[in-house]
Amino acid sequence: MTTKVIGIGNAIVDVISHGTDTFLDQMGIEKGIMQLVERERAELLYAAMQDRTEAPGGSVANTIAGIGALGLPTVFIGKVKNDALGRFYAEAMEASGTAFPNPPQAVEAPTSRSMIFVSPDGERSMNTYLGAGADISSSDVPDVFEGGGILFLEGYLFDKDKGKTAFSEAAARMKAAGGRSAITISDPFCADRHRADFQRLIAEDMDIAIGNAAEWTTLYETDDLEAALDRAASVCEIVACTRSGADVWIRAGGETITAPVTPAKVVDATGAGDQWAAGFLYGLASGRDLETSAKMGVVCAREVIGHVGPRPAEDVMALFRAEGLA
Repeated sequence: MTTKVIGIGNAIVDVISHGTDTFLDQMGIEKGIMQLVERERAELLYAAMQDRTEAPGGSVANTIAGIGALGLPTVFIGKVKNDALGRFYAEAMEASGTAFPNPPQAVEAPTSRSMIFVSPDGERSMNTYLGAGADISSSDVPDVFEGGGILFLEGYLFDKDKGKTAFSEAAARMKAAGGRSAITISDPFCADRHRADFQRLIAEDMDIAIGNAAEWTTLYETDDLEAALDRAASVCEIVACTRSGADVWIRAGGETITAPVTPAKVVDATGAGDQWAAGFLYGLASGRDLETSAKMGVVCAREVIGHVGPRPAEDVMALFRAEGLA
């Protein structure tokens, strides 16, 4: 298989630690969501972590790494400073088999990092310092689109205008190369902040749009999930909705495809959505139908919630074979 998947997103070093509900309250951390923090707050939270596990992260980077682990060629376009964390990030991505074409740079902002506190119920509370990774612009997007493939974009980067421009230009370049483009809405707060931009992007530039139930209802300002998905599917070829442990819905060509989700023990929910997207996009990139692709996503999500960390720890292809998907 030669189809490649290219991701553009914030190159974030994930710093994962356990934290009780009492600890979260004491530190003023809102449970279960992603909060943006300034540099001083980031340093305070880092110092408060008792058991740190560091890994290259970022939503789309996690997805791309998951796809790479399944054997497809992958490229991740991100921006890091030439500091210790930036060098660690670039080396770790390359070592995992995903090309990281932008070397660490002499920029002012430190490499992005996210302090993730995992509570006993498996919920993750993310405190993200955006840093250098949020400053991606068109000049940071190398010429890697020859031969097409799938381009996957991260909603988190829409907080800056140059990120929006980079996304639109990259999508146009992928289309010209004969490929497809996909976006993850990333977070309900992203959908609220960038509603008009996301709606335009989904309608005009994207072939595939991925979000969870809260993201879709927020984006289209309705409590009716089906109505929100109908609106998205009327302008976008493939619309995917994960539903927090309930069956996944895919809308395409006027049809709804359902991928069943069975109960599973949650050790750490970090990366569940990212790895669902990995399985789904892997399926599409390798020529599977929508139903099979969605089921692959479910397998990937189930694997990642069974251990600490946002990337696969098992042989996911073997899990596909056990499910009759490969």
